[in-house]
Amino acid sequence: QVQLVESGGGLVQAGGSLRLSCAASGRTFSRYGLGWFRQAPGKEREFVAAISWSGGTTNYADSVKGRFTISRDNAKNTVYLQMNSLKPEDTAVYHCAAGRYIGSTSRGSEYDYWGQGTQVTVSS
Repeated sequence: QVQLVESGGGLVQAGGSLRLSCAASGRTFSRYGLGWFRQAPGKEREFVAAISWSGGTTNYADSVKGRFTISRDNAKNTVYLQMNSLKPEDTAVYHCAAGRYIGSTSRGSEYDYWGQGTQVTVSS
C-alpha cells in the first residue's frame, strides 16, 4: 500500500511558477513509476507528466512541454512538478499517482495509487 500526499498548490499570476510536491509512504518508493495528472472543473482528468520507476525516462503532455519539469528524489520518497510560465488554462486540481515498475506512461489505468490532489489557480 502506498499513500500519496500532494502539497505546494496555490494562487499565482500568469507567468509565475509553482513547485508541487508529492510525498509517498512506504519503503519501496524507488520501484514505482510516478505521474502527475490534473482535472479542471467540468473537464476530464488529463495527463501532465510522468517519470519511470528507474528515473531514466520522462514524458510530458504537449501542453506543458518546455514549461513543466518532473523529478524524483528516492531518498525523500518524493516526486516534484516544477511549473514555470503558468497560464490560466493550467488551473486545475493536480494529482500525483504511482504504479509499480511502470515507465513514464500517460495512461491513468497503469497507476495503482492516487493522491487527493492540490489546487492550482492561475489568474490572468
